Amino acid sequence: MQIRIDQQLIRRVLTGYPIPSDEALNAFVASFAQWNEVFKINTPLRVAAYLSQVLVESAYLTASVENLNYSADGLLKTFPKYFKSRTEAEAYARKPEKIANKVYANRMGNGNEASGDGWRYRGRGLIQLTGKQNYLDFSKYDLCTEPVLKNPDKVAEFPVNQIAAMWYWEKRKINEPADRGNMDEVTKRVNGGSNGLATRKIIYRRLSNEFGIKKV
Repeated sequence: MQIRIDQQLIRRVLTGYPIPSDEALNAFVASFAQWNEVFKINTPLRVAAYLSQVLVESAYLTASVENLNYSADGLLKTFPKYFKSRTEAEAYARKPEKIANKVYANRMGNGNEASGDGWRYRGRGLIQLTGKQNYLDFSKYDLCTEPVLKNPDKVAEFPVNQIAAMWYWEKRKINEPADRGNMDEVTKRVNGGSNGLATRKIIYRRLSNEFGIKKV
């Protein structure tokens, strides 16, 4: 079953939430239509799950780069593993590059804090691609035609941000929980936790109504 989306659909399901610009909507709809069949995001359940995730992950198509501008309180709450004291948190507060290099050091293929990899390979795309290893893996994918390892900012631009999101969706096998309508598991595989889960479920229910999905 071919599922088509348009600007009006997205505006309807985002009633009460920020509405993306016409430019962002046009770019999103066009790139979705170009690639969704390739990645088998092509049934009502899968499209509803995907859209509900990327709309929240991208702050309603307004952000394709991770925001790491945390206050000291935000660092202590979000990254307690890396910030054990207020003094340490205050030394990094409101310094996004410094924060990224600390919290993403020595993992996901990144080097140590001094390498700068944490900031260089911070989250980008509609589902934020994060870490040097993910950028390296994506750079080897046939449909990735940009030198994203050398120029990571390309992942923040249409249509690469859409392709990267769909590639990550396929890599994490997210169609499987989507086919079961399991938004808790979909969100966990996308986000690593449950951030924004209530909003994702509201948008998912609205999309389900649009697509005639009976059981949510």
